[in-house]
Amino acid sequence: MAFGRLERTEGPRPISDINVTPLVDVMLVLVVILIITAPLMASSLRLDLPRAEGASPSDTPKFIAIAIDPKGQLFVADKPVTPQQLADRLAEAGRQAPDTEIQLRADQAVAYGKVVEVMGMAQKAGLNRIGFVAEPASR
Repeated sequence: MAFGRLERTEGPRPISDINVTPLVDVMLVLVVILIITAPLMASSLRLDLPRAEGASPSDTPKFIAIAIDPKGQLFVADKPVTPQQLADRLAEAGRQAPDTEIQLRADQAVAYGKVVEVMGMAQKAGLNRIGFVAEPASR
């Protein structure tokens, strides 16, 4: 003789699915933050530019931005280049548009000879418009 019910009803089963909605929300926020901050971190070249009272932005439509860091490394549009690559790029720009301006940003610690070397490359390529970028003196 058995004491108990023969018929058993199962209670509510526990939910065994993982809710991924909060995970997706957090990941989307992290992706948006990465998309916004990555270009700012990748293309910033830190230079200690000299200060001048007459420094103002130029409205030249065609220009090549050349930078020289304190170690003497050359950059075109914030990408490192060798002196030969720079000379080739300047020669190509001189053939295509001789009125292209060179915007030269050189750190204060750069030797004057390195700046003159870049100016010589530009003049050899037929580019005579060279602008020196400086920080305004009021900063």
